[in-house]
Amino acid sequence: MTVLVTSQVLATTVETLNGVRVIKAARLATVASTPLSLSLPWQLFHQRPDITHLHFPYPVGEMAHYVLGRGRRTVLTYHSDVIRQATILRFYAPLMRRMLREVDQIIVSSPNYLESSSVLREFRDKCQLVPFGIDRTRFLSASPEQGQAIRSHYGEGPLLLFVGVLRYYKGLSYLLEAMPKIPARLLIVGEGPMRESLLAQAGALRLGDKVIFAGRVADEDLPAYYQAADLFVLPASERSEAYGLVQLEAMSSGLPVVCTELGTGTSYVNLHGESGLVVPPRDPDALAEAITALLTDHALWRRLAAGALARSELFTVERMLAGISQVYAHVCSQQPVT
Repeated sequence: MTVLVTSQVLATTVETLNGVRVIKAARLATVASTPLSLSLPWQLFHQRPDITHLHFPYPVGEMAHYVLGRGRRTVLTYHSDVIRQATILRFYAPLMRRMLREVDQIIVSSPNYLESSSVLREFRDKCQLVPFGIDRTRFLSASPEQGQAIRSHYGEGPLLLFVGVLRYYKGLSYLLEAMPKIPARLLIVGEGPMRESLLAQAGALRLGDKVIFAGRVADEDLPAYYQAADLFVLPASERSEAYGLVQLEAMSSGLPVVCTELGTGTSYVNLHGESGLVVPPRDPDALAEAITALLTDHALWRRLAAGALARSELFTVERMLAGISQVYAHVCSQQPVT
């Protein structure tokens, strides 16, 4: 196996990670969240794989594969529609649809996204569901004592948790608007371009110590933060939030989840009434009502906490890899690889 990605720097490097050859093609710049690389198409041209596995959307990689790719079969994981880059999409759409027609199999991460995506519906006959999964081990084995230490550090009372990059589509502004009505504090873990505006909003709402911006947390410390919380909230406001892996981290930690209904994987991972509650997006009152219900109804909290832990068993990295292996076997069987 060879992995081909764009580098963070203006130089191409080749290294081995966990026994896998990784080519990091020199990056020229990043435009509209898209890494630009002249080296990547050249590197791709020199590969002759039995299967090329693309991750969509990445127009540079997809165009390079369409023009220069030499793989015998092609699999594509469809992560998300192109949401915000409408100008780019006008030019890219014809090539995108032609490429999707020609790939052998499309992997989708949730049935919700398959139903709600106008693009995917055109190619339903070649779509295969393979949900994303995580390594649950470190969350299942997290130290309750470390969690209690973090909880004590931030004060007394119920604690809500958000983990993620602070981007527009995460919907944190709506959660902040809901916080005056919620009998709890909110711990925000992560950095991102919305940090300053969110800090300003929290100040304008006079939330004080009800909202804590913890910043970036080391990956190895994250399980303890989940242990510290009573409830996980993913208030995403746009379809750019296509799945929400952080929900699986919370559920594997035994936390109920409150998320929003976007027609994406957020409400497939977190099932309403089974592992948490799902509310309409961009609705602070609905967020406040759902969160308060879980914090005040202890029987409901216990039932959904147990349901969250049980449902997380369906989304393991082992299940994901088995599903991808089945897709590979299927496309190889369609035409023998010689």
